Amino acid sequence: MNHPKQFKLAQIQMPVLESPADSWRLAAGLAEQAAGRGADIVALPEMFACPYDTKNFPVYAEPEGGFLWSAASGLARRLGIYLSAGTIPERDAQGRVYNTAYVFDREGIQIAKHRKAHLFDIDIKGGQYFKESDTLTAGDSSTVFDTEFGCFGLCICYDFRFPELGRTMALAGAECILVPAAFNLTTGPAHWELMFRSQSMYNQVFACGTAPARQNAGGYVSWGHTIVTDPWGSVVSQLDEKEGILLTHIDLERAAEVRAQLPLLGQRRPDIYTIS
Repeated sequence: MNHPKQFKLAQIQMPVLESPADSWRLAAGLAEQAAGRGADIVALPEMFACPYDTKNFPVYAEPEGGFLWSAASGLARRLGIYLSAGTIPERDAQGRVYNTAYVFDREGIQIAKHRKAHLFDIDIKGGQYFKESDTLTAGDSSTVFDTEFGCFGLCICYDFRFPELGRTMALAGAECILVPAAFNLTTGPAHWELMFRSQSMYNQVFACGTAPARQNAGGYVSWGHTIVTDPWGSVVSQLDEKEGILLTHIDLERAAEVRAQLPLLGQRRPDIYTIS
């Protein structure tokens, strides 16, 4: 049976509060608004309930099945939506901490999990210094999952700077890639839109980056600018830096159309993409 490939995506650009419970109440209220506006899929930002600082990740970390996981599962079920629950600092049984994205279906069942594989360790002259590896462990997988609308990819912020990962998800069938992300005031104006447009163009996918709203107080300041780009490499919709809901109608048939006109994925030459 063929399913419709059209859906409404609501991306929640919200401030991150000190208390995970307070952040969750804000996220849930905005998700309810989005569902009331017809959203099929609601997406939250990276570290939506943990102020973005390496020292906070172990403090805010919870196991899979913890408070935020359970709350997100219950909200997806209650609203009858797919929920891409941003990212949450996850602690495993061995005490390792990951930057982890979960996705829940309309029944509240977890259908995807991605641990950030490329840790954000940078030192930009005159700009940002940050080292996630001080407290986080890297994931080790590429993530795709199926929905009633089609196949989706899932990765986290810095992951999407690596062309190989976007290509891997596209080759695995992804037509839309969800990216909870938090670029800063150095990397955001330089690379945010460029990265999403280029990954969409190269891999002929929709790419959907969901960021926290900008809060000028605190150590890490988010660029914001939650965005959707299409398989032609165009910006479909984008917010500014303030709190808001970006509601976008997406038709995944557009990916098939572009891939038929410019069959890049089928014309690849992996036989020559080697270094001897």
